Amino acid sequence: MAPYHIRIYRGSDHKSVVDLFSRGMDEHIPTTFRYMLRLPGTLLLLLGMPLTLLLVSGSWLLVLLSSLTLFVSLWLLAKHTWENYKVFCLHTDIADIPTIYLSSCDSCFWVAESRGQIVGMVAALPVEDPFLQKKQLRLCHLSVSLEHRREGIGKAMVRTVLQFAQDRGFSEVVLSTSMLQYAALALYQGIGFQKTGESFYTIISRLRKSPIIHLKYCLNSTQKGGL
Repeated sequence: MAPYHIRIYRGSDHKSVVDLFSRGMDEHIPTTFRYMLRLPGTLLLLLGMPLTLLLVSGSWLLVLLSSLTLFVSLWLLAKHTWENYKVFCLHTDIADIPTIYLSSCDSCFWVAESRGQIVGMVAALPVEDPFLQKKQLRLCHLSVSLEHRREGIGKAMVRTVLQFAQDRGFSEVVLSTSMLQYAALALYQGIGFQKTGESFYTIISRLRKSPIIHLKYCLNSTQKGGL
């Protein structure tokens, strides 16, 4: 296991952070594609459309082309959601990390460094909602490079956010993640985050039944030092 340490983001980290974030988003495309292939509606289409075309046209070539077209369409659909989110983030908060995350004492952006390389990242921002009765901190952009998974980096970065929230008097840490991010969900729930609900951010996610899962971790004074 390679040694690592967690520190606050520096300007010189930007390219590495962008690369890490982009690779992390791209990893979700095959997972989403496989999930879509297992949906009952997709299976019915994959079996029914070629059979119908074969019966109507008698052409195996047409069947092959239609099946290939369907697979490509599903891949592009899986890619669409993650690509849109990636582009949105790269042009908003990740484009200006110092202003968004480091200009206030109640927000922060951390990286995990191992042997001079950025191998992990996580950020935190206060939830701006005048109707909230509690002070909430939102955890976002947790990512660990594929080569450094299972080294405890992800858990350590989440605990860094929890300790940060505890030290600054937040009552809760909240986050949202796709149901297709299986490893992330297992990590959060293993630490103690509880599911509070789910929602669909796009029509596509609703059609493929892949909601965003909302999670919460409640902090209290007795936890201080024990996170």
